[in-house]
Amino acid sequence: MDSVSRLPGYMKPCYQAVLDLYKEMEEMENTERSYRVQLAKEAMKKYVQMYMVEVKWLHGKYKPKIEEYMDVARVSIGVPMFTIFSFMAMGEMANKEVFDWLRQDPKIVRASSNIIRLMDDLAFAQGCFEQERGHISLSVECYMKQHGVLEQQTYDEFHQQIEKAWKDISEEFLRPTAVPMLFLN
Repeated sequence: MDSVSRLPGYMKPCYQAVLDLYKEMEEMENTERSYRVQLAKEAMKKYVQMYMVEVKWLHGKYKPKIEEYMDVARVSIGVPMFTIFSFMAMGEMANKEVFDWLRQDPKIVRASSNIIRLMDDLAFAQGCFEQERGHISLSVECYMKQHGVLEQQTYDEFHQQIEKAWKDISEEFLRPTAVPMLFLN
């Protein structure tokens, strides 16, 4: 029995499309560049695993601590995975050193993930559709519960964290890296 047949009907086309995409990528990559496909597969697996963690939290009514939430949310927001896909699309310009650098979970990618995740959560903190349907805790809710602070204090703290993440990104642009500047833009 293959993995597609075990899925609910509504998920089969989507999952099959992902499998087809990876098969096509593998066929396109020569053996010298197969590390790209392997890294993309690892990123997709981690992305899906983090979604599964969120599902477990939802169904178990578990409210994570903010650090635990962010460790998962930094991946489930998709930045690490889509960064790898973007670099793959750049063809020969993205060499092995670039992908080795990505494998190290660079600070600039983490900072980008933090900004997107926190901005998204701040934008939807009140009256969010996901909360109305019982979705997992947003970072705002996690932080408020863990630190016993009000919503506005949480917003202020998150704006400071977002500002720090932007500083981290700027720092990474100024620091020499193993990757050409083209990949940081």
